[in-house]
Amino acid sequence: MNKILLFTATLLLLASCGGNKKADNSWLTSNDVKIAIDETFQPIMAEQLQQFGLSHVQANLLPLYCSEDSAIRLLVDDSLRSIVVTRKLTERELQKIQQAGHSASQSMIASEAFALIINKSNPDSTIRLSEVKKIVSGQITDWSQLRDSQKKGKLSLVFDNSGSSTVRYMRDSLCGGKELKGNLYAQGSNTAVIEAVKENPNAIGVVGTDWLRGKSENVLPNFNSLDVRVMLVTRSDEEYPQFYRPYQYNVAMGQYPLVRSVYTITTDPRDRSMPKLLYFWLKGQKGQLIFCNNSQLLPVMPVQIRNVNIK
Repeated sequence: MNKILLFTATLLLLASCGGNKKADNSWLTSNDVKIAIDETFQPIMAEQLQQFGLSHVQANLLPLYCSEDSAIRLLVDDSLRSIVVTRKLTERELQKIQQAGHSASQSMIASEAFALIINKSNPDSTIRLSEVKKIVSGQITDWSQLRDSQKKGKLSLVFDNSGSSTVRYMRDSLCGGKELKGNLYAQGSNTAVIEAVKENPNAIGVVGTDWLRGKSENVLPNFNSLDVRVMLVTRSDEEYPQFYRPYQYNVAMGQYPLVRSVYTITTDPRDRSMPKLLYFWLKGQKGQLIFCNNSQLLPVMPVQIRNVNIK
């Protein structure tokens, strides 16, 4: 019967130190799927693993939800052989894997949008990409500095943790590789970010959009029922631009600006191992349909867009 277990910090520490590695080649016939997953994608990846397990009952699924930095480090150090993250491996990381006698297969499996969330009592709901860049570079620290703001007071931006893919995106894509500055606060998780925004009327939270689904098993048609407000964002600096929320349609049409890619990477050399089958599952039709129908992530496969007239 299929099992889905979570790695513990102790097991990972032993693995990274070599204490959990097998002395022989018994791993070649093992059905263990040890996979480190960027915790931003925990809601949808839990669904992916559940469905994969139902189709491959002999698989022993061992997911670890952690920061992107931790996931990549575990893969490069050969503590496990599968990860889901938001970037490809660097040349230096690939060289280290090759020096250990392995090779890496890397595939983009989805696109994910960040959501900027605010307290329900906040009257402001629109923001420009240029203003987001100034917030994370420390140039904007008060709500009154935003162009369309009706609010005053210290503006704080909250995110999950310092080693996360969220921080890397803000640093590399919004700050040109420079360190983040300003009123920025790590909360420890996406759930904690949502709770912090619900309690703080002056905060903007940065979360993976899929976390806004809560217990919903389907794509949200809108964000009206949430306990927080989702901001509308534009990359335009025109006086009266069109603003967009992070819906699948807006991501697919290139209208929503805060988007990044999602990759699955494996170093397992076997052709039909369980880790390799999961790799092909995520990039194949079944995994792509789960992304499309059960999450806010946009799959790689084409998405049908239809006009509907409601009378």
